[in-house]
Amino acid sequence: MQPKETLTTDRLKTPRAAAVAGIVFSVLFIISVVLIRTTVPADLQDAGTWIARDLKSVAFAIYLLPFAGIAFLWFIGVLRDRMGAREDRFFATVFMGSGLLFLAMLFVAGAIAAGVIMEFRTLPDKLVGSGVYAFGRAAVYQLVNVYAIKMAAVFMISTSTVAIRIRMFPRWIAWLGFALALLMLLSTGYIFFWVPLVFPLWVLLISGNILLSNLKSVPASGA
Repeated sequence: MQPKETLTTDRLKTPRAAAVAGIVFSVLFIISVVLIRTTVPADLQDAGTWIARDLKSVAFAIYLLPFAGIAFLWFIGVLRDRMGAREDRFFATVFMGSGLLFLAMLFVAGAIAAGVIMEFRTLPDKLVGSGVYAFGRAAVYQLVNVYAIKMAAVFMISTSTVAIRIRMFPRWIAWLGFALALLMLLSTGYIFFWVPLVFPLWVLLISGNILLSNLKSVPASGA
């Protein structure tokens, strides 16, 4: 009996400050999306003249993505901690899988975009004609606006389902997550240009709620 008690006592506890991870992810991801949307033309057939003009802004936006991804991993950890032993294995698997796939596609898209920028810095006069630019634009567009956004929607659906079952956060946030996830699943980049912002805003809402609940529980735990 004593070893079990020792393991229970020594169990790592999630720091309260970890709830800030979702806020950090949301802020960094929103800044990155806004910079890219306001500088890169929506038309995939553009001539690439924006690269020389807005190179620093786009490079900065891509530079923020790895840090946003790290914060998102912490956010997933915060949600799993709140689920605890009550998590459903099926929805927990979908939750983890969709979150990690979203992150992987985001990183791949960022790497391709960074590669296009590096190619421009090396051969600025030959980038567009070489075909690298056209491929990079199409690949990044598909990864972000189709695959990553759809995985984010699945993440929202699975998280909202678990939240309703175990009351992880208020039900109205969960129902809002279902509605926004449906919008993301049915949308296309041409119709809803700013749809990628829906996901970080929803994460920001959840993180704010978790942070407030953690702050309210501080006096009680210290008494």
